[in-house]
Amino acid sequence: MRVVVDTNILVAALRSGRGASALFLRLIPDHRFQLCLSLPLYFEYLDVALRPEHRLEGLSEQQIVSAIRYLTAQSYHQEIYFHWRPFLPDSSDDMVLELAVAAQAQYIITFNIKDFRGIERFGITAIKPRDFLVTIGELK
Repeated sequence: MRVVVDTNILVAALRSGRGASALFLRLIPDHRFQLCLSLPLYFEYLDVALRPEHRLEGLSEQQIVSAIRYLTAQSYHQEIYFHWRPFLPDSSDDMVLELAVAAQAQYIITFNIKDFRGIERFGITAIKPRDFLVTIGELK
C-alpha cells in the first residue's frame, strides 16, 4: 500500500526519537507500505526540517539532509500532472493531497486529521502515525 507522509510527521520525528512518528520513519523501507514523494514535498521537507526551531538539539544540518535523502531514496517518486486546488484550507495540504491522489495512495499520515476533511471522496484516509502503526500490525 502506498502512503504519503505530511511534513508534521517528519518534524515530530526530528524533535523526538521516541514517538510514533520516529518509529514509523525507522521502519522505512518496509514491505507493508511504500512511501510516496513528489519534488514539491521533498523541497518542503527540506525547508521545514532545516528550520532551527524544528531541530533536535545536537542534530546537524548534514544529518537532517542525509535523513531526508535516505527517505527520498526509499520512496516511490510521483510526478503531479493535475492540481486539485483549492480543495483544502491550506495550500501546503493541497500539495500533499495531490501527491496522494496521483500516486494512488491509501493513506496520508498526519497529525492534522481535521485539515484533510473530505479526502475520503478520493479513496484516501488521513491517519495519525500511531493509528497507522496499529493498522499495519506494528503496534497493538
